[in-house]
Amino acid sequence: MSYEAVIGLEVHVQLKTRSKMFTRVAAGYGAPANTLTDPVVLALPGVLPVMNKEALDKIIKAGLLLGCDIAPVCKWDRKNYFYPDSPKNYQISQYDQPICRGGAVEIELPGAARNLMGEHKRIALTRIHLEEDVGKLNHGEGASLVDFNRAGTPLMEIVSEPVIRSADEAFAYLTALKMIMIYGGISDCDMEKGQLRCDANISIRPVGDPALGTKVELKNLNSFAFVRDGIAHEISRQVAVVAAGGQVVQETRDYDGLTGSSQSLRSKEMAHDYRYFPDPDLMPVQVDAAWKAAIQATCPELPFDRQRRLQAQFGLPYTLTSVLVPDPELADFFEAAAALGAKPQAAANWIANDLLRELGAAKLPLAQSKLRPPHLAGLVRLVEQGTILSNAAKEVFIDMFQTGELPEAVVARRGLKAETNLGELEQWCRDAIAANAKSVADFKGGKDSAINAFKGPVMRAAKGKADPKRVDEMLRKLLAE
Repeated sequence: MSYEAVIGLEVHVQLKTRSKMFTRVAAGYGAPANTLTDPVVLALPGVLPVMNKEALDKIIKAGLLLGCDIAPVCKWDRKNYFYPDSPKNYQISQYDQPICRGGAVEIELPGAARNLMGEHKRIALTRIHLEEDVGKLNHGEGASLVDFNRAGTPLMEIVSEPVIRSADEAFAYLTALKMIMIYGGISDCDMEKGQLRCDANISIRPVGDPALGTKVELKNLNSFAFVRDGIAHEISRQVAVVAAGGQVVQETRDYDGLTGSSQSLRSKEMAHDYRYFPDPDLMPVQVDAAWKAAIQATCPELPFDRQRRLQAQFGLPYTLTSVLVPDPELADFFEAAAALGAKPQAAANWIANDLLRELGAAKLPLAQSKLRPPHLAGLVRLVEQGTILSNAAKEVFIDMFQTGELPEAVVARRGLKAETNLGELEQWCRDAIAANAKSVADFKGGKDSAINAFKGPVMRAAKGKADPKRVDEMLRKLLAE
């Protein structure tokens, strides 16, 4: 019997805010343990929470970008559980009245070839709600220590419908979701810093059967690759259990990405296990049309919409837009260079190949690069005008990256200007033609490639500074005489 997977993802995204969800203490990563705390974070007696409006703005923005319905009223609930990383022994969350419902994430599945755009589909969302993060347990030999720096950080949970059908779709979903969050300035989504975490609910069923199977929750998927590998592993495990005559048990399993194995952690909790009830210390939130409109005005173009526009507006191939678009700063850099008159495909090639190579070698972020869009636009223009040749242009590019000088200044300082004396060029071409009668006869006999026999002597005479395009044009003109 053939089986298909039914997958739903719960993605937790830390919001990029200056302070925590219900207190003014700073939110951040990398501070000494237990220094980003205060009485509210530590749940000392008598303290009360106060909502962070910046966090509310950002979850509304996320909802608008993903096409969600924004609730006119949402409320806060207490999710009760006892664990060392939760100082209150409950988590402030949203249960039956989340701030965002519905919506979808557009994803791109791998194409048949690298230069083709993959199939696109939309993954429906159930809801997005806002809650506070918990602390982090650090397990050592014989002891576990808790760091409450992360506790109280605004945390958005994005819940998909169970409509993902493969590990590759799950990977594509996370990739698209991360791009949208970064474009919107909602989160940096750095999994190493815990800013994006994912749990997967996985079940199998006979192909064509509308009924849902017993789901298993997979945890500790701490990279996109581990999400893909863990889901693939769990699908295979469940198929093997059913094929052997067994039954899949509803449980939570821990996936070890290094060994590619999983183990049972506990039976899966149900909603009633958390004994949700409205938080008595927090008022409901009302989101009016004016609030939504103000945030809508700040929403950027979505990544796949931008990719389609760059292809249509500038004629860029998919291979280049798939490099530029995932990084909004890189795409902005390209558009700025194009706006300054740079030939679009040439500018995109310089960015995708040379700029990224130099940034990687120097271990620099784009924001710290001395080479800016005017440098790139000027370089492309010099090449197009024939002022410098392509091999010299690469030298100019590296020099600009290191010094920040404009291309014209680099060309003048290093004497890289191409030979443009037409009289000299004509004489070099005549000399090359006179020295190779056989190639002249071959060319006039219809062998077009014979013209290449003359180009080497001309370029040597020009010491490599002749424009190949002009050399070709001059040779053809003289051979036609």
